[in-house]
Amino acid sequence: MQTNLADFIKHTREGQEADAILRSCVHCGFCTATCPTYQLLGDELDGPRGRIYLIKQVLEGQPATRKTQLHLDRCLTCRNCETTCPSGVEYGRLLDIGRNIVEQQVDQQGGRPLAQRLQRAVLKEVLPRRWLFSPALKTAQMLRWFLPESLLNKVPARQKSGRWPRREHARKMLLLDGCVQPAMAPNINAATARVLDALGVQLVVAPKAGCCGAIRFHLNDQDGALADMRRNIDAWWPLVEAGVEAIVLTASGCGVTVKDYGHSLAADPAYAVKAQRISELSKDLSEVLPQFEAQLAQKLKGRISKRVAWHPPCTLQHGQQIRGKVEGVLRAAGVDVKLCADSHLCCGSAGTYSVLQPELSYQLRDNKLANLLESKPDMIVSANIGCLTHLQSGTETPVKHWIELIDSALLAA
Repeated sequence: MQTNLADFIKHTREGQEADAILRSCVHCGFCTATCPTYQLLGDELDGPRGRIYLIKQVLEGQPATRKTQLHLDRCLTCRNCETTCPSGVEYGRLLDIGRNIVEQQVDQQGGRPLAQRLQRAVLKEVLPRRWLFSPALKTAQMLRWFLPESLLNKVPARQKSGRWPRREHARKMLLLDGCVQPAMAPNINAATARVLDALGVQLVVAPKAGCCGAIRFHLNDQDGALADMRRNIDAWWPLVEAGVEAIVLTASGCGVTVKDYGHSLAADPAYAVKAQRISELSKDLSEVLPQFEAQLAQKLKGRISKRVAWHPPCTLQHGQQIRGKVEGVLRAAGVDVKLCADSHLCCGSAGTYSVLQPELSYQLRDNKLANLLESKPDMIVSANIGCLTHLQSGTETPVKHWIELIDSALLAA
């Protein structure tokens, strides 16, 4: 694709990156076949190819409008199109650049409607701050039965985390505790710690670490997101220097962001080298557990009789390009695990998308659940807190993180 970027962006780092991405696109349209929003809406501008053209126009000097912004807002950032693309177009990076510039231009024209500005401000200020989000969620959980359905879907029932193992091990890994997950599903990280403890690995947490930066970044507060990333690097660095083997990520949405720290902070001379090292150490939990498959098989073979449907999050299969590892671990542990039809498609959660684009989000959720429940599973398992909460809001079938299944079987062994 030929480009002629405008002077305001041409010689910047973002402009050079966007130019290279745009030139790699051959306009083949394969991406539209796997785009969830294009499938629902049938509008070229609500598919990757159309959005690429909208971004190209803005970067070449055509002023952005609220309509431009709407089509970019509707993108789930699922990155299914990247998996499909034969030319390797890095659509996700281009979208981040385009959204940021469109936001700036629309702000100069009066900005978003007030209700949208307030909604987005609350999301980016409350969700990343555990000291704000945790008490707010607890209050909502106490009032759960009085909440309207639109809010009830976002408030999971209270969960217990169980004990955190206290044994010391020579092998140590660092855990990203996260921001919303400890309040919404505290058992996930505790279960991870217990499973790794049983396998001879100690999981440690840096108290001053927090949100990975994904929430602010995808709400176009990129400066705030970079501040979150720097804070995490500062919190983790002493443990990195002490020799932790890996940074374990139990939420694939966080994982895809942390693995990108090296790119996000590449232009920051104070953090570029450290950020790259953090990215290199970062491992999704499904990349850590395969080395223990033989041990798990010995401990658990025949102990898990549940029929399980596996939902691979987009941030795992498309963002991190990890496929088959969770299924391999579960099958080694004796689990009858099934993928559903159209398992490559997004469930509609997509971070804050289910709040900002509820109509499209719930259509995608219902489509996904129809496929997942086709095999009549006893349980649905996934690997991202957003997917778990979103799917659970539409079904009585339990929806859990896959590590909780392994943990419960080990506890019963």
